[in-house]
Amino acid sequence: MRSRLVAGNWKMHGSLTENEALLGALTRGLAQGFSGQCAVCVPYPFLGQVQKLLQDSAVAWGAQDVSEHAKGAYTGEVSAAMLREFGCRFVIVGHSERRAMHAEDSRLVARKMRAAQDGGLTPIVCVGETLAERERGVTDAVVSEQLGAVIEELGVAAFGGAVIAYEPVWAIGTGKTASPEQAQAVHAAIRGLLAKHDAQFAAEVRVLYGGSVKAGNAGELFAMPDIDGGLVGGASLDAAEFTAICRAAGDAKR
Repeated sequence: MRSRLVAGNWKMHGSLTENEALLGALTRGLAQGFSGQCAVCVPYPFLGQVQKLLQDSAVAWGAQDVSEHAKGAYTGEVSAAMLREFGCRFVIVGHSERRAMHAEDSRLVARKMRAAQDGGLTPIVCVGETLAERERGVTDAVVSEQLGAVIEELGVAAFGGAVIAYEPVWAIGTGKTASPEQAQAVHAAIRGLLAKHDAQFAAEVRVLYGGSVKAGNAGELFAMPDIDGGLVGGASLDAAEFTAICRAAGDAKR
């Protein structure tokens, strides 16, 4: 049985004072009877603080991006090895905001995924369609292209050490969300695509949903057979809300 994971993406939010209060409330909220897995992916400058605050807790941590390079003259880049020195376990790669604002294509996402794994990190590989693509009925084709680039570059076995996050771009930060059935259909298609290459990896890889997950819809989403947790944006900045989402992942039956 695949274990569920809820990963918070803080994006470009936080301060030393805010982080201490948020993580203190989160760790207290999850201290008793929590059966799922929880992580927070934070801006680079806060990794040292987060490591200190979470090192004795059940909450893992990670970063929001990683360089495709191991080292070198790449001003502004941060390597997987650097992230590991701060105790990171996870790193997000290919988030829709990186794809849209920084022109990251699927080939680059594949290289970042490889760099993360080579550096001992678990990449959370994001895929998903825009509203225009959904309305044209090409969701499966878009997701297939995004995953296909990784498979061509690294082989399907690479997903054995990764997490996939399906994030419909039209549902990120908009308050909109796919229905549990809509999300499940895409998650099943993702697993079906992987199964064409290797049924074992397809059955074992965790696929998260990343489109405006909230405490109010988390239980229904996580009850779907192919949804293994969530990649949570704004709600991860609210300790009570994020705690409730994490608990929903631990409690959901499927």
